[in-house]
Amino acid sequence: MAFIYAMSDMHGDLESYERALSVVDLDDPENLLILCGDYMAPPDGDFTMIYAIMELQRQHPDQVIALMGNHEYRFVEEHRFTAYEDDPAFAWMRELLLYYETDTQIFVHAGVDEEAEDLWKWGTEDAYFCEKFPATTGPFLKDIIAGHVGTYVVAGDDSYHGVFWDGASHYYIDGTVHQSHQIPVLKYDTVNKCYTAFRYDADGRPYEDGLEEMGVFGDSSTY
Repeated sequence: MAFIYAMSDMHGDLESYERALSVVDLDDPENLLILCGDYMAPPDGDFTMIYAIMELQRQHPDQVIALMGNHEYRFVEEHRFTAYEDDPAFAWMRELLLYYETDTQIFVHAGVDEEAEDLWKWGTEDAYFCEKFPATTGPFLKDIIAGHVGTYVVAGDDSYHGVFWDGASHYYIDGTVHQSHQIPVLKYDTVNKCYTAFRYDADGRPYEDGLEEMGVFGDSSTY
């Protein structure tokens, strides 16, 4: 059995990242972890988290896929031909993927141009993959797993920082870590074709729960 795990918007919070990573099983070589962008602590330029991810990729070759977030995208655009170009973390950022696609899913930092429908790969500009705003909900051709917009925004609940599923095709996973000190983890069972998520108890310990049980449903609209 293979699982796909996804998390996003770590923003340099290594403690929350390590706690989220504790629920990810990379001992099984068939499992994948997809990181959906925004790794650096503000102000951008602190590469500590990036080096941690690079080390995780070294330990688990081909199992850890890192995508470009809006912070990485802008940092690379604004610091070309500077001293940063000699840093391995900068080279790593330049090579980040804009999205990762499976037969039924699109993992991305912010989203895709859904009006382009089945031509979304060609109809979505590079910056849009990383910076799409506002977030959209409702049905699409594939499931879209994205960060970028805090789940409290999409849920319409300032206290909510877990995975948000709109009841259709969108799964948002930005837990606003600088406020919540939590990084939600989405888990997909590739055999049974179902999602679960890890949320946190009162002591900050993660536990797995079904999305339907979490009661996070939305309707087709724009946030």
